[in-house]
Amino acid sequence: MTLQFVKMNGAGNDFVLLDNRAGNLRLTREQVVQLCHRHRGVGADGLMLLVPCASGKADWSWDFYNSDGSTAEMCGNGARCFARYVQRVTGASERLTFETLAGVISAEFKGERVAIGLTAPHSLRLNEQVSLSGGVQTIHSLNTGVPHAVLFVEDADVAMVQPLGNEIRFHKHFAPKGTNVNFAQLLGAGRLRVRTYERGVEGETLACGTGVTASALIAARLHGLASPVQVQVQGGDLMEVSFRREGDGFADVRLTGPADFAFEGQISL
Repeated sequence: MTLQFVKMNGAGNDFVLLDNRAGNLRLTREQVVQLCHRHRGVGADGLMLLVPCASGKADWSWDFYNSDGSTAEMCGNGARCFARYVQRVTGASERLTFETLAGVISAEFKGERVAIGLTAPHSLRLNEQVSLSGGVQTIHSLNTGVPHAVLFVEDADVAMVQPLGNEIRFHKHFAPKGTNVNFAQLLGAGRLRVRTYERGVEGETLACGTGVTASALIAARLHGLASPVQVQVQGGDLMEVSFRREGDGFADVRLTGPADFAFEGQISL
């Protein structure tokens, strides 16, 4: 089987995109892993297929897979890339919507940057004391389409993202599905620096849109950051999270950042 693919990245978080509007493509978990493999495939943090929206709730829908072949409810950087991909292959103009397992996502195009309207965040938990191998850590959590844990650190550059992220990701406190883990540094003047260990990738990625969003919202709640919050990610890009405070929660949450085409080609499976 030969596939036509497009490779994209959102702030360094990279993806393979496939057009499955005809519904002929059925990928196994092993094939997803092969496509995302950085030495034996295209190489990506995740894979997305464009499919019609069966529910009628949005313009389009996606099938989203992590690089380990597992499905995911939502991906912020992936959502921006997916929107630009849909714009390219369907001729969409200024706005579009698509359905994910987390709900309907809206997208607005701003040149090569995309602003996506996220589903309402939920399951906010603050200042939980979690026992880890190195001692007790204060961890906050929020679901921004997928579950995220957030730790505030003095210096994100020296944060133990891989070992500590892996331990928290699989910790019984976040069972059974586990969590993504974000290490957030306050930079002042409405700015954050965030590094993320991603569930399903099982390692650090150059950016995580839903993780950036969770970190910004929790920083707003705990440290008084006002909308919009500027967030620097590991890949060096700057992303923006805007929101409206609504009681103890948030509404109108939007994530803005780059969505870049890298290359396109064919690959045989």
